[in-house]
Parts: sequence; C-alpha cells; structure tokens
Amino acid sequence: MADLGSTANLAAADKGAVAAAPGTDEKDAKRNFNYPLVKICDMAEELRVEAVDMVVTAVEKHPGNFEAAAQNIKELMDKRCGNSWHAVVGEGYGFEVTHEMRNLLYMYFGGNLGVLVWKAS
Repeated sequence: MADLGSTANLAAADKGAVAAAPGTDEKDAKRNFNYPLVKICDMAEELRVEAVDMVVTAVEKHPGNFEAAAQNIKELMDKRCGNSWHAVVGEGYGFEVTHEMRNLLYMYFGGNLGVLVWKAS
C-alpha cells in the first residue's frame, strides 16, 4: 500500500526537476531530493514515523557506507520494536521478502538511495 504523502512528494519532485536551471550541477539536483519518500509502508502510523526518522538519521550518520547504515537501522529497530528486524540500504536493487503483517517499510532518501526495513521471525 503506497503512502498517500508519497504521491504528493513525487509530484513535487517532478515539478522541481522541471524548474531546475540548465546550468545547475548534479549536487544541486540531489539537494532537491533530500527528503524521505515513502513508497511502500505496511506499518502503523507511529511506527512509520519512528522508522523513517531512524532511517534518515542512520543514512546521514554514515554517508556512503550503506553497510554501516543498514546495521545501525537494524540495531535501532531491534531495540525499539523487538528482535528479527532486517534492513537493506543501497541503489538499484529489487526485492521480494516474506514479512510479518504491519512490519514493512520501503522508502527512498537523498534521490536514488533505497531503504528496505522489514520484520521476519
């Protein structure tokens, strides 16, 4: 189930891409997408907000080190919501996972960085 806010974010991102000046470099374009874009979320609202905050904090804490960011997200989710959480951070991957109901989050951050968080006992 897609988050309703993600459609608005996607439309805003498209407008921002059109409005960009031709002389801007790639760093300026990435700065426009420096917000979390939730694509798929099967979590309760409170848990989703906390998980998105944890993901943003971990990715900003470990720029360019996807493995450390994923480990940080997993440890934070294990402490906050119980064991058996998994996290994948990276660019250009597909997935098919079995997860517990109401415990899945797939989002983008910083443009094309995909983050998948799910619980499977």
